[in-house]
Amino acid sequence: MKRSLTIAVESWPVAGAFTIARGSRTEAVVVTATIEEGSARGRGECTPYPRYGESVESVTAAMETARLLLERGGSRQELAAVLPPGAARNALDCALWDLEAKTAGIPAHVLAGIDRVRPATTAFTISLGAPEAMAEAARRAAERPILKVKLGGGAEDAARIAAVRAAAPDATLLVDANEGWRPDDLARQIAACVAAGVEVIEQPLPADDDAVLADIPHPIPICADESVHGVHGLASLAGRYDAVNVKLDKTGGLTEALELSAQARELGFGVMVGCMLGTSLAMAPAMLLTGGARFVDLDAPLLLARDREDGLRYEGSVVYPPSAALWG
Repeated sequence: MKRSLTIAVESWPVAGAFTIARGSRTEAVVVTATIEEGSARGRGECTPYPRYGESVESVTAAMETARLLLERGGSRQELAAVLPPGAARNALDCALWDLEAKTAGIPAHVLAGIDRVRPATTAFTISLGAPEAMAEAARRAAERPILKVKLGGGAEDAARIAAVRAAAPDATLLVDANEGWRPDDLARQIAACVAAGVEVIEQPLPADDDAVLADIPHPIPICADESVHGVHGLASLAGRYDAVNVKLDKTGGLTEALELSAQARELGFGVMVGCMLGTSLAMAPAMLLTGGARFVDLDAPLLLARDREDGLRYEGSVVYPPSAALWG
């Protein structure tokens, strides 16, 4: 049966602003893929990320190169042979998972060999800002069990994390430096996190300057984000990192994300399931990874001014598996 592929660019406003070490955003610009075959329709969503050399134009162009393959009935495995890991492959891979589930009448998690997807507790992000602004944001979110605190380097980071801890004394704190620290300042930044009772530090150094982590004690587990994309190179992170952040936009979809998560656990890494800034359609496939994760960071829809129809259900920080109307 003939397939058709539709590619669309969408913009979703952020509630306020989302700020990390690399800049601030007031909207999430996403690219969606819809693959139709007969009466069945599969959807996937990705977020182009400039840090990885991606733009809306480059991602949509990459997706177009796979159009003929997909419309002729190509598989996820064939897709991986023609597109590298990244946002373009993610949207298409997840659309194929959704299409297969809809065609077979079997939930995607069952197709993936997962017995059940349970509700998960997600971290909630505190954007980078002045210490007093971050403290106020943490105070408003103090009832949430896990807060992910964006830091950006420089002398104010110690004051930022101390202010957040004072405003949310009972929360589990995760720190994400987004490559914003430097080796000569690492000991001081880690000491500030130890004083604040931080549980995990994510990507403290630039991905091309992280070898020094092998020589620095880890009183707090260090999680790789920008330093890990897919299965390739995972073993080389041993000694530098204690955990990896698995994001579908990096791995190129659910197919490799499942493999990366499994191999990471086999090698002794902890697993965090993360996301880019997007809607529930992007979070839904990642829910299949949450069962084996130490931390879940799928709060992006909570940061938007509005989510798409049939979006994931959030009760506080608890996120529930997707309905078939959304994905899978």
